[in-house]
Amino acid sequence: MTTAPQVASPALPALDYTRTVDRLLVHRDALGEVFLTDLQAIDGSSYAAGAQLPRSHAYYGDHLLQPSCHDPLLILEACRQAALAGAHRFFSVPADDKFILTHLRLRLDHPRLTYVGTSPFRLSMRIRIASRKERENRVTGLDYEIDLYVDSSLIGSAAIGLRFKNPNGYLTLRLNNRDGMALPSSASYPAATPGAPLTPHLVGRANPDNVVLLDGVVIGESAQALLRIPARHASLFDHPQDHLPGMVIAEGARQLAVFAALNIRGLAPSKTLITELDVRFTRFGELEDDTVLSATVPRLAMTGAEEITDYTLGGILDSRGGVDATLPVHVEATQKGEVLCSLDLVLARMPA
Repeated sequence: MTTAPQVASPALPALDYTRTVDRLLVHRDALGEVFLTDLQAIDGSSYAAGAQLPRSHAYYGDHLLQPSCHDPLLILEACRQAALAGAHRFFSVPADDKFILTHLRLRLDHPRLTYVGTSPFRLSMRIRIASRKERENRVTGLDYEIDLYVDSSLIGSAAIGLRFKNPNGYLTLRLNNRDGMALPSSASYPAATPGAPLTPHLVGRANPDNVVLLDGVVIGESAQALLRIPARHASLFDHPQDHLPGMVIAEGARQLAVFAALNIRGLAPSKTLITELDVRFTRFGELEDDTVLSATVPRLAMTGAEEITDYTLGGILDSRGGVDATLPVHVEATQKGEVLCSLDLVLARMPA
């Protein structure tokens, strides 16, 4: 049996879901890409935030999972927006500062509570500052721990790390990373990346425009692909960037994990959902360089004539959140042989 989700305690402040916040607070150009609706202070190191997730969306809603769940990366994007907006509103981070992601984490303990229903999805967040960095009375970094609620039920948690640089400091950092080469812009990046895009259904997508992998191959217990840079994509590149956004790399890792799970373990994309994602960034991803994504899945352990996997946990996992089985996948993103970030994902097979 599935255990009842934990009830929020103490209660969150009342949150408004009638309109979205100023798009500039969440660093978005398009109003349709703003999901955050409200921020309310709790104390000096915590606040609450609300977000409304749409039932349909050209990118976040393009999945094969049946019955349909709200995209975990959409939930993570709502958390990211809450972190950005909170930095400006509660910690006086200037509007022209550049924000740098250091890590992202998401865990959904009750994915069944994220099913798409007959009305927009109201997500509420309790956000605590776990670590605060300052220099000369200026906040230069914040690490966030986030509890996720639907109605009064705790469904999971997230974490985000941000570092803040003034425009001159950011330019100096980026030029040093690039050996003095001028910064590029995705606005002038070619519309198509050379290579053969994967067939959409192999990565859990229906629309080819949302596929970000090229030249995918499977070798033994691993899979590899090149990252396609969708520089004209309305969601993944809402505004011009001088580097690969962290959420684009996360999307590539998600798609490669689904591709690997299907080809190596036979998990159908129509029944597979990410329930955990842990991303650690170590360097900027450059637009001009090929980005290679490599995924590995656990090996099978053999006992006699039976095959036993360490991810097929059946009823044990059902008590954690109503899923049939899970599969951990490790992904690394590299450029020129150097790691940009490492990602650990858990895919869950959802019951019918």
